[in-house]
Amino acid sequence: MNDWRDDAHENGAAPAAAIGEQPARRFGDGPPVWLITGCSSGFGRAVADAAIARGDTVVATARDVAALDDLEHPDADRLLRLRLDLVDQRSIAAAAEAALARFGRLDVLFNNAGIATLGAIEEVGDDLLRQQLEVNLFGPLALTRAVLPAMRRQGDGHILQMSSMGGRCAFAGLGAYHASKWGLEGASVALAQEVAPFGVRVTLVEPGDFRTPVLAPGRMAVSAAMPEYGDTVGRAREGIGQLDGHQPGDPARAAQAILAVVDAEEPPLHLALGTDCYERFQQELEGQLAELERWSHLTLSTDF
Repeated sequence: MNDWRDDAHENGAAPAAAIGEQPARRFGDGPPVWLITGCSSGFGRAVADAAIARGDTVVATARDVAALDDLEHPDADRLLRLRLDLVDQRSIAAAAEAALARFGRLDVLFNNAGIATLGAIEEVGDDLLRQQLEVNLFGPLALTRAVLPAMRRQGDGHILQMSSMGGRCAFAGLGAYHASKWGLEGASVALAQEVAPFGVRVTLVEPGDFRTPVLAPGRMAVSAAMPEYGDTVGRAREGIGQLDGHQPGDPARAAQAILAVVDAEEPPLHLALGTDCYERFQQELEGQLAELERWSHLTLSTDF
Protein backbone atom coordinates (compact mmCIF):
# COMPACT_ATOMS: atom_id res chain seq x y z
CA MET A 1 0.00 0.00 0.00
CA ASN A 2 1.50 3.33 -1.08
CA ASP A 3 1.36 6.52 0.97
CA TRP A 4 2.96 9.94 0.93
CA ARG A 5 6.27 8.49 2.13
CA ASP A 6 6.70 6.63 -1.15
CA ASP A 7 7.23 9.97 -2.88
CA ALA A 8 10.75 9.94 -1.46
CA HIS A 9 11.75 7.34 -4.04
CA GLU A 10 10.82 9.74 -6.82
CA ASN A 11 13.30 12.32 -5.54
CA GLY A 12 16.37 10.09 -5.48
CA ALA A 13 19.56 11.41 -7.01
CA ALA A 14 21.71 9.78 -9.66
CA PRO A 15 25.48 9.33 -9.25
CA ALA A 16 27.60 12.44 -9.55
CA ALA A 17 30.06 13.03 -12.35
CA ALA A 18 33.54 11.64 -11.81
CA ILE A 19 36.34 14.02 -10.97
CA GLY A 20 37.76 15.37 -14.21
CA GLU A 21 34.51 15.27 -16.18
CA GLN A 22 33.10 18.57 -17.36
CA PRO A 23 29.30 18.45 -17.22
CA ALA A 24 27.21 21.51 -17.96
CA ARG A 25 27.17 24.01 -15.11
CA ARG A 26 23.69 24.55 -13.71
CA PHE A 27 23.83 28.04 -12.26
CA GLY A 28 22.71 31.03 -14.27
CA ASP A 29 24.95 32.39 -16.98
CA GLY A 30 28.20 32.58 -15.04
CA PRO A 31 30.25 30.90 -12.33
CA PRO A 32 28.28 29.91 -9.25
CA VAL A 33 28.14 32.05 -6.14
CA TRP A 34 29.13 30.09 -3.03
CA LEU A 35 28.36 30.81 0.62
CA ILE A 36 30.74 28.75 2.76
CA THR A 37 30.85 28.57 6.55
CA GLY A 38 33.95 27.74 8.58
CA CYS A 39 36.49 29.03 6.05
CA SER A 40 39.29 29.67 8.51
CA SER A 41 40.65 26.12 8.11
CA GLY A 42 39.84 22.53 7.17
CA PHE A 43 37.25 21.66 4.57
CA GLY A 44 35.86 25.18 4.46
CA ARG A 45 39.20 26.69 3.49
CA ALA A 46 39.98 23.85 1.06
CA VAL A 47 36.68 24.24 -0.78
CA ALA A 48 36.96 28.03 -0.80
CA ASP A 49 40.46 27.78 -2.28
CA ALA A 50 39.32 25.28 -4.92
CA ALA A 51 36.28 27.33 -5.90
CA ILE A 52 38.35 30.50 -6.16
CA ALA A 53 41.04 28.71 -8.19
CA ARG A 54 38.56 27.90 -10.93
CA GLY A 55 37.02 31.37 -10.95
CA ASP A 56 33.86 30.92 -8.88
CA THR A 57 32.48 33.69 -6.71
CA VAL A 58 32.89 33.00 -3.00
CA VAL A 59 31.32 34.41 0.14
CA ALA A 60 33.71 33.13 2.80
CA THR A 61 32.63 33.25 6.42
CA ALA A 62 34.13 32.56 9.83
CA ARG A 63 33.42 33.46 13.44
CA ASP A 64 36.56 35.62 13.37
CA VAL A 65 36.58 37.34 10.00
CA ALA A 66 40.22 38.37 10.54
CA ALA A 67 41.12 34.69 10.05
CA LEU A 68 40.15 35.17 6.39
CA ASP A 69 42.55 38.05 5.67
CA ASP A 70 44.91 35.73 3.78
CA LEU A 71 42.15 34.41 1.51
CA GLU A 72 42.41 36.10 -1.89
CA HIS A 73 40.71 35.98 -5.28
CA PRO A 74 42.31 37.05 -8.60
CA ASP A 75 39.18 39.16 -9.10
CA ALA A 76 38.77 40.91 -5.76
CA ASP A 77 35.19 41.86 -6.59
CA ARG A 78 34.19 38.20 -6.50
CA LEU A 79 35.28 37.48 -2.95
CA LEU A 80 33.35 38.64 0.09
CA ARG A 81 34.58 37.91 3.62
CA LEU A 82 31.94 37.97 6.35
CA ARG A 83 31.55 37.14 10.01
CA LEU A 84 29.13 34.30 10.68
CA ASP A 85 28.64 32.56 14.00
CA LEU A 86 26.22 29.63 13.93
CA VAL A 87 25.03 30.32 17.47
CA ASP A 88 24.21 33.95 16.60
CA GLN A 89 20.96 34.13 14.65
CA ARG A 90 21.52 37.77 13.76
CA SER A 91 24.88 37.02 12.18
CA ILE A 92 23.31 34.21 10.15
CA ALA A 93 20.62 36.49 8.75
CA ALA A 94 23.09 39.34 8.19
CA ALA A 95 25.52 37.13 6.26
CA ALA A 96 22.82 35.81 3.93
CA GLU A 97 21.47 39.31 3.34
CA ALA A 98 24.94 40.76 2.68
CA ALA A 99 25.79 38.00 0.21
CA LEU A 100 22.56 38.53 -1.73
CA ALA A 101 22.94 42.29 -1.68
CA ARG A 102 26.45 42.01 -3.10
CA PHE A 103 25.95 39.32 -5.76
CA GLY A 104 22.21 39.17 -6.34
CA ARG A 105 22.01 35.39 -6.01
CA LEU A 106 23.31 32.41 -4.05
CA ASP A 107 23.91 29.19 -5.95
CA VAL A 108 25.74 26.93 -3.50
CA LEU A 109 25.52 26.87 0.27
CA PHE A 110 28.23 24.78 1.91
CA ASN A 111 27.17 24.37 5.54
CA ASN A 112 30.61 23.28 6.64
CA ALA A 113 31.33 24.77 10.07
CA GLY A 114 30.94 22.47 13.04
CA ILE A 115 32.39 21.19 16.28
CA ALA A 116 32.87 17.82 17.96
CA THR A 117 32.27 16.76 21.55
CA LEU A 118 34.00 13.82 23.23
CA GLY A 119 32.45 11.99 26.15
CA ALA A 120 30.10 9.17 27.10
CA ILE A 121 26.41 10.02 27.11
CA GLU A 122 26.42 9.81 30.92
CA GLU A 123 29.46 12.11 31.06
CA VAL A 124 28.18 14.81 28.72
CA GLY A 125 26.04 17.38 30.49
CA ASP A 126 23.20 19.40 29.03
CA ASP A 127 25.40 22.43 28.36
CA LEU A 128 27.82 20.48 26.16
CA LEU A 129 24.97 18.69 24.39
CA ARG A 130 23.12 21.93 23.68
CA GLN A 131 26.31 23.54 22.37
CA GLN A 132 26.88 20.57 20.07
CA LEU A 133 23.35 20.72 18.68
CA GLU A 134 23.35 24.51 18.36
CA VAL A 135 26.45 24.52 16.17
CA ASN A 136 25.99 21.33 14.14
CA LEU A 137 22.21 21.19 13.76
CA PHE A 138 20.27 24.33 14.65
CA GLY A 139 22.80 26.73 13.05
CA PRO A 140 23.07 24.96 9.68
CA LEU A 141 19.28 24.61 9.45
CA ALA A 142 18.85 28.30 10.28
CA LEU A 143 21.27 29.25 7.51
CA THR A 144 19.51 26.86 5.15
CA ARG A 145 16.23 28.62 5.87
CA ALA A 146 17.89 31.98 5.29
CA VAL A 147 19.07 31.12 1.74
CA LEU A 148 16.14 29.04 0.55
CA PRO A 149 13.86 31.93 -0.48
CA ALA A 150 16.52 33.18 -2.91
CA MET A 151 17.18 29.69 -4.28
CA ARG A 152 13.46 29.08 -4.77
CA ARG A 153 13.10 32.36 -6.65
CA GLN A 154 16.06 31.42 -8.86
CA GLY A 155 14.65 27.97 -9.52
CA ASP A 156 18.11 26.57 -8.85
CA GLY A 157 20.61 26.00 -6.07
CA HIS A 158 22.61 23.38 -4.23
CA ILE A 159 22.79 22.94 -0.46
CA LEU A 160 25.80 20.97 0.76
CA GLN A 161 25.42 19.84 4.35
CA MET A 162 28.62 18.81 6.08
CA SER A 163 27.77 15.54 7.77
CA SER A 164 30.32 12.86 8.56
CA MET A 165 31.07 9.17 8.55
CA GLY A 166 29.55 9.65 12.00
CA GLY A 167 26.30 10.75 10.39
CA ARG A 168 25.43 7.17 9.48
CA CYS A 169 27.40 5.09 12.00
CA ALA A 170 28.36 5.64 15.63
CA PHE A 171 31.30 5.16 17.97
CA ALA A 172 31.55 5.11 21.76
CA GLY A 173 32.39 8.52 23.17
CA LEU A 174 30.89 10.56 20.35
CA GLY A 175 27.19 10.24 21.15
CA ALA A 176 26.57 14.01 21.32
CA TYR A 177 28.35 14.53 18.01
CA HIS A 178 26.41 11.70 16.39
CA ALA A 179 23.14 13.16 17.67
CA SER A 180 23.91 16.40 15.83
CA LYS A 181 24.98 14.72 12.58
CA TRP A 182 22.24 12.09 12.51
CA GLY A 183 19.76 14.90 13.13
CA LEU A 184 21.22 16.89 10.24
CA GLU A 185 21.05 13.81 8.02
CA GLY A 186 17.37 13.18 8.72
CA ALA A 187 16.42 16.82 8.28
CA SER A 188 18.39 17.06 5.04
CA VAL A 189 16.89 13.92 3.49
CA ALA A 190 13.45 15.41 4.16
CA LEU A 191 14.63 18.81 2.88
CA ALA A 192 15.78 17.26 -0.40
CA GLN A 193 12.26 16.02 -1.07
CA GLU A 194 10.73 19.37 -0.11
CA VAL A 195 12.88 21.56 -2.34
CA ALA A 196 13.32 19.28 -5.38
CA PRO A 197 10.27 20.82 -7.14
CA PHE A 198 12.02 24.22 -6.96
CA GLY A 199 15.16 22.96 -8.69
CA VAL A 200 17.19 23.01 -5.45
CA ARG A 201 19.46 20.03 -4.77
CA VAL A 202 20.75 18.75 -1.44
CA THR A 203 23.89 16.70 -0.80
CA LEU A 204 25.09 15.34 2.53
CA VAL A 205 28.89 15.33 2.52
CA GLU A 206 30.08 12.42 4.69
CA PRO A 207 33.86 12.40 5.13
CA GLY A 208 35.80 9.83 7.06
CA ASP A 209 39.00 10.83 8.85
CA PHE A 210 40.62 13.76 7.05
CA ARG A 211 43.68 15.74 8.06
CA THR A 212 41.91 18.85 9.35
CA PRO A 213 42.30 20.63 12.72
CA VAL A 214 39.10 19.13 14.14
CA LEU A 215 41.02 16.73 16.42
CA ALA A 216 43.77 19.19 17.36
CA PRO A 217 44.31 19.78 21.09
CA GLY A 218 41.82 22.30 22.40
CA ARG A 219 39.48 22.05 19.40
CA MET A 220 37.13 19.36 20.74
CA ALA A 221 34.84 19.91 23.68
CA VAL A 222 35.72 17.16 26.17
CA SER A 223 33.64 16.05 29.14
CA ALA A 224 35.10 15.03 32.48
CA ALA A 225 35.99 11.32 32.40
CA MET A 226 34.26 8.70 34.52
CA PRO A 227 36.41 5.66 35.38
CA GLU A 228 33.46 3.36 34.69
CA TYR A 229 33.85 4.07 30.97
CA GLY A 230 37.59 3.55 30.82
CA ASP A 231 37.38 0.44 28.63
CA THR A 232 35.08 2.06 26.05
CA VAL A 233 35.20 5.84 25.96
CA GLY A 234 38.64 5.83 27.54
CA ARG A 235 39.95 3.98 24.52
CA ALA A 236 38.27 6.52 22.26
CA ARG A 237 39.97 9.37 24.13
CA GLU A 238 43.37 7.76 23.57
CA GLY A 239 42.69 6.85 19.94
CA ILE A 240 41.52 10.31 18.95
CA GLY A 241 44.64 11.86 20.38
CA GLN A 242 46.83 9.48 18.39
CA LEU A 243 44.86 10.00 15.17
CA ASP A 244 45.36 13.77 15.04
CA GLY A 245 47.77 14.60 12.22
CA HIS A 246 47.71 11.04 10.84
CA GLN A 247 44.25 10.96 9.25
CA PRO A 248 44.34 9.34 5.79
CA GLY A 249 42.06 11.84 4.02
CA ASP A 250 43.38 14.80 2.00
CA PRO A 251 41.10 17.89 2.32
CA ALA A 252 42.31 19.26 -1.04
CA ARG A 253 41.19 16.08 -2.82
CA ALA A 254 37.91 16.16 -0.94
CA ALA A 255 37.40 19.72 -2.18
CA GLN A 256 37.79 18.58 -5.78
CA ALA A 257 35.23 15.82 -5.20
CA ILE A 258 32.79 18.35 -3.74
CA LEU A 259 33.24 20.66 -6.74
CA ALA A 260 32.58 17.72 -9.07
CA VAL A 261 29.30 17.03 -7.27
CA VAL A 262 28.29 20.68 -7.54
CA ASP A 263 28.93 20.53 -11.29
CA ALA A 264 26.93 17.33 -11.75
CA GLU A 265 23.54 17.64 -13.42
CA GLU A 266 22.11 15.03 -11.03
CA PRO A 267 24.18 15.17 -7.83
CA PRO A 268 23.92 12.50 -5.12
CA LEU A 269 22.02 12.91 -1.90
CA HIS A 270 24.88 11.22 -0.01
CA LEU A 271 28.57 11.74 -0.82
CA ALA A 272 30.84 9.47 1.21
CA LEU A 273 34.47 10.60 1.17
CA GLY A 274 37.51 8.50 2.00
CA THR A 275 38.43 4.84 1.86
CA ASP A 276 37.76 4.43 5.57
CA CYS A 277 34.26 5.84 5.16
CA TYR A 278 33.51 3.64 2.16
CA GLU A 279 34.55 0.49 4.01
CA ARG A 280 32.74 1.43 7.23
CA PHE A 281 29.49 2.22 5.40
CA GLN A 282 29.64 -1.12 3.61
CA GLN A 283 30.01 -2.92 6.95
CA GLU A 284 27.21 -0.90 8.54
CA LEU A 285 24.75 -1.45 5.71
CA GLU A 286 25.49 -5.16 5.46
CA GLY A 287 25.10 -5.51 9.23
CA GLN A 288 21.80 -3.62 9.25
CA LEU A 289 20.40 -5.75 6.45
CA ALA A 290 21.50 -8.95 8.19
CA GLU A 291 19.86 -7.84 11.45
CA LEU A 292 16.66 -6.90 9.61
CA GLU A 293 16.45 -10.36 8.09
CA ARG A 294 17.39 -12.11 11.34
CA TRP A 295 14.48 -10.50 13.20
CA SER A 296 12.03 -10.38 10.31
CA HIS A 297 9.89 -13.06 11.95
CA LEU A 298 8.96 -10.48 14.59
CA THR A 299 8.98 -7.50 12.25
CA LEU A 300 6.41 -9.13 9.98
CA SER A 301 4.23 -10.39 12.81
CA THR A 302 2.83 -7.08 14.03
CA ASP A 303 0.27 -5.97 11.40
CA PHE A 304 -3.49 -6.40 11.89
